[in-house]
Amino acid sequence: MNIYDEVIKAERRIRPYLKETALEYSPYLSGLTRSRVWVKLENLQPTGSFKVRGAMNKLLALDEEQKRHPVVTASTGNHGAAVAFGLHALNRPGIIFVPDNAAPTKIDAIKRLGAEVRIHGANCLETEEYARRFADREGFVYISPYNDPDIIAGQGTIGLELAQQAAQIDALFVSVGGGGLISGIAGYLKAAGQNRLTVAGCLPENSPEMALAVRAGTFVAVESKPTLSDGTAGGFEPGAITFDFCRVLVDDYVLVSETEIAEAMRQFIEAHHLLIEGAAGTAIAGFLKWSGRFVDQNVVIVICGANISLSTLKTIL
Repeated sequence: MNIYDEVIKAERRIRPYLKETALEYSPYLSGLTRSRVWVKLENLQPTGSFKVRGAMNKLLALDEEQKRHPVVTASTGNHGAAVAFGLHALNRPGIIFVPDNAAPTKIDAIKRLGAEVRIHGANCLETEEYARRFADREGFVYISPYNDPDIIAGQGTIGLELAQQAAQIDALFVSVGGGGLISGIAGYLKAAGQNRLTVAGCLPENSPEMALAVRAGTFVAVESKPTLSDGTAGGFEPGAITFDFCRVLVDDYVLVSETEIAEAMRQFIEAHHLLIEGAAGTAIAGFLKWSGRFVDQNVVIVICGANISLSTLKTIL
């Protein structure tokens, strides 16, 4: 897969449906760390998450035969809402499978967009495996949350926007679950000439699957613990194309505690007056943990989503 070329194609597909998101300078984070920090506000997407980029690109890239079949996907919430958004925009049918532990607010968001929701599996990996088998059995088109070139290319349009919005980026902090987001952004930016760029993948200590797999050189099965970063929890399926991309494109991985995620979320919400979810807090916490490495440098943090329940928000505040 040539990420650079596929991102350019994805940009042309999704632009009639999605607007460019802002890259906003953060006086608070800059002053706190002595870096020049910008935040890419994907929390302002129509579904409250970057996932809508990949989902729209995938749905628009289906061939004529595939378009005659309903789609099915698996999600902890954000990807499901993104697919539901795309199905509604294109007037197509589909089913969204979610695990037992999916956040009720994210399930409600999917339902509001008109998609059918079914619950199966104790975690996102079990749900993905079941949804893929269901698609094969019923003749549906399966859309992976991350293990798909079109999904990766759609998420990579963030990188294309960043290349147009920022002259030079020294460090990029991105939360990592299945790896589609960081693969697309890093793949595009590094191919576009951001040669000095350090790409840092940020994961919760309670669900560090991709980081452990890259360090081990192979897929590692890890039992995930509960985490505020529910959007990245649960790891990735064996054989995912994102593994090799993460191994090659991501320069290092930083693991953060639940306390660090919660504090990063609270600080950002208070300083920027914007809602964010745990996965976005993970990227902020990763930067704060490593900020000493990037003094007087240009740093971008991808604020990947805003979908947080009121009960979780209350706990953090």
